[in-house]
Amino acid sequence: MSHKPTGSREFIGFATLPDQVHRKSVKKGFEFTLMVVGESGLGKSTLVNSLFLTEFYKQRAILNAEERISKTVGIERSSQDIEEGGVRLRLTVVDTPGFGDAINNTDSFQPIITYVQDQFEQYFTDESGLNRKNIVDNRIHCCLYFISPFGHGLRPIDVEFMKQMHDKVNIIPVIGKSDCLTPAEIKKLKARILDEVDEHDIKIYRFTDSDSDEDEETRRENEDLQASIPFAIIGSNTVVEVGGKRVRGRLYPWGIAEVENPAHCDFIKLRNMLIRTHMQDLKDVTQDVHYENFRLQKIQKGEVADDRRQPADDADLKLKEKDDELKKMQEMIVMMQKQMAMQQGMTQMNGTNNNILDDRRSSTIDM
Repeated sequence: MSHKPTGSREFIGFATLPDQVHRKSVKKGFEFTLMVVGESGLGKSTLVNSLFLTEFYKQRAILNAEERISKTVGIERSSQDIEEGGVRLRLTVVDTPGFGDAINNTDSFQPIITYVQDQFEQYFTDESGLNRKNIVDNRIHCCLYFISPFGHGLRPIDVEFMKQMHDKVNIIPVIGKSDCLTPAEIKKLKARILDEVDEHDIKIYRFTDSDSDEDEETRRENEDLQASIPFAIIGSNTVVEVGGKRVRGRLYPWGIAEVENPAHCDFIKLRNMLIRTHMQDLKDVTQDVHYENFRLQKIQKGEVADDRRQPADDADLKLKEKDDELKKMQEMIVMMQKQMAMQQGMTQMNGTNNNILDDRRSSTIDM
């Protein structure tokens, strides 16, 4: 990429800064953590596999209805390294099996809140320690919250979960298995969900809060994404043939619901948003809004991370021991200097006294 001077102004070279940042970022690689929350059977696992064209749930056992009812909410974390065009992404997916499956779901979201808080706590501890160069960011950058297509809007557990989490993580609501609804039903359900989100003052991730200097195309894209909330999603890893082309979709007696067909669902919009256009913004909002709020609360409470009081590892322990030894040596030097000064003062006093005696002897002899 060439950078030429404009007008009569000489070319200095700082126009290459974006290239330098790009090279450094590519060399280091990127991290992104996605959380999926929703009751069983809404296609969470299938959607994640479809989004990233990989398999995150190879070892998962299929539970029957009785096992799901008795199972408590768990936290399952899976990570994979994905490389595309020389760019490495460390993708972590945090799933929450058991959420919303019990008869009494009053506290089913508590383990999820605790997990999100723990990641903030760990990052705060690492950031406050001595070794801050190799911090691993396990904070949740985005939460896809799955809403059932079979209801008439948000259930009480949906409202309560989002109210508890909207100031801790970027929430993006999605309607799972939307292929069981007609386009008119999807439009009606989306409007009902948005009305209830506003009614309960739930803060979901917004696409229209963009910078004023963004180009017109970006603004239109953000407005289109905002108008699609909540995303109506179909997930499938099955390849079927449509018009001589092989596509991913779901085969029904009446036809095929194509995953990547914008006329059938919002899958393409969701994937482009998560990966191509808003991944970095989701990370920035996590850092600048959600984590900063957490950090401010910690500082206001006067809490200090344990790493400030205890060495993080053996290297830090040795460094502390060296500092202690140096302080002791400095104290010994100060004491020795004081002793030398006292001895020098005594020597001067003795010399003065001897001179006085000699003067007195001389005076006596003269008399």
